[in-house]
This record gives sequence, C-alpha cells and structure tokens, in this order.
Amino acid sequence: MGEFLTFDELLNWDAVAGRFNPPARLAVIGDPIAHSRSPQMHNPALKARGIDAQYIRVQVPQGRVAEAFRQFAAAGFLGVNITIPHKFEALDAVDEIDPLARQLGAVNTLAIRDGRLFGYNSDGPGYLRSVREAFGAEVKDLRVLILGAGGGAGRAVAVQSALVGCPKLVLANRTASKAEALACEVGAISSQTEVKLLSWTDEAVAAVLPEIDLIVNATSLGMKSGDARLVPAGALQAWHLVFDMVYRADGETPLLADARVAGAKVVDGLTLLLHQGAISFEHWFGGAAPLEAMREGLRNAAKA
Repeated sequence: MGEFLTFDELLNWDAVAGRFNPPARLAVIGDPIAHSRSPQMHNPALKARGIDAQYIRVQVPQGRVAEAFRQFAAAGFLGVNITIPHKFEALDAVDEIDPLARQLGAVNTLAIRDGRLFGYNSDGPGYLRSVREAFGAEVKDLRVLILGAGGGAGRAVAVQSALVGCPKLVLANRTASKAEALACEVGAISSQTEVKLLSWTDEAVAAVLPEIDLIVNATSLGMKSGDARLVPAGALQAWHLVFDMVYRADGETPLLADARVAGAKVVDGLTLLLHQGAISFEHWFGGAAPLEAMREGLRNAAKA
C-alpha cells in the first residue's frame, strides 16, 4: 500500500510541506486512497518534463472536498485528481466547470489557476483514447454494451458514447431505475444512437451479444477473486472488444480471462488510468503529456 497524507495533515500543511523534495504541487484525493497508482504515473511524467514538483496521495473524507480544495489552493498546488467517492461532490466544489464535465455529471480533475478552481472530467475522453489505442477503433463506429450503467463510470462512458454518436448503446444495471434515467438522458443527446435497456440476466446478455461490438464493464466486479461472472460462459465471440474498467495487481479479471479464451481483444483499467492521467496532465501543463514515461511508471508499479 502506498503512503498518503491524512486530511488533518493537509489542513496543517506548513508542518508537513518540508517532507517533500521536490515540493508537492499535485495530488490525488479519495477515501480510501493508499491503493492509487497515480503517483507512479505522474511523478515520472513530471521528471520527463523537467518540472520541479511532486504528486502525492491525500485521504479526504466525504463532505470535506470543498475544504480540501481551498487548502490545496492556499498551499500553492497546481492541480488535483479526484477518485471514488468524491467525483460528484467535486462538481459543486469548483468555481468553473468545463461543459463536458457538466454533461458527464462529475469532476475528476481540478486545475488551480490564480487561486480559482477549474473542474474537468477525463473519464469520457480517456475512454475514447483507450478504445482507439487498444483496439484501433473509434467508439462512434461501435455498438456498445455497458454493464453497470448506473454508476459514475458507467454514466460517463454512456454519455461519451452518445456524444460521439455510436450507432447502438445498450445499458444494463442491477438497479433498473438508474439505467432508465440514464437512457432518457443519453437518448436526448444523439439522434444517431439507438438506446436500449437490458434486464441484467445471463439469458438477456447472451441474447444481445451478437448485436454488440464493444463490451464495457463499468462495475467493480472482477476486482476480487470469487466475484460473480459478468457474462455467461460461452457467450463471448472472437469479434468482441472487451474493455474492463477494473484492473488487478494479481492478474487478469475473470471477464478478460473469459474473453481471451474466446479469442476476443481485451484491455483493462490500467489503460484507462493512463489516458485519464495524460488528459489531466494536459489540463495542468498544456501540450501533449509524456505518455511513454507515464506508461512505464504504471508498468513498474504493476510489477511491484
């Protein structure tokens, strides 16, 4: 597990700032946060760009995000990444919200400029870049099934898919009312996208898969051994593209293992983390992020 600052330490920044050389100027917040691999990705990027700064983890409890943002600004930070469970709270804690972040309904990147707080969302654009890199395909050309469409990640993927006009979008969620609300929202975004709700049963998933190109797991299932199977055995085919937003340090998720057996192309959540991180870096510093330095940092973290 990685080292992190507590919220109380953040509030007493003058007492802890001297620990960091180079100085801490970027951070990721969440609760919990020790598992985050973002520092292993961003610190090599800072070094590659020759930027005298360090990226750290800070554990922030729910209900204290706005206070944390004010403290980061007062301490001279340049930006912050926001992870579970703070992405929705962050939306109300910034001074200006990027239009895409408002549409996606969450903020996962904060840029601090002249004391003002600017909120962005790199989940949707990171998803597009990940699909392009992993599969050599564009989401606008794919029929997409999202498993876990009711959560924050699933919502971002669904809205982004509709924004680029994918031909078909199938939403499955254990809580049907959340998927229904999302279906109404994304249906109003693009007249090019056919939106369909799916009852999440093995039979329904197996029946729809012949009409699907890209399968996205936006749940946390697969993170632990023994998690329930997301797609019935034998239903995946070689033409499927399988994007599991989960990543595991101890090997592949069951969904990706099943997909490989079927001959399908796969990608896991580390690729999404990489591209989300690159987009955040670009918001903070401009220009293209040093992607290969970031990728190598993540590879080293995965090996460790």
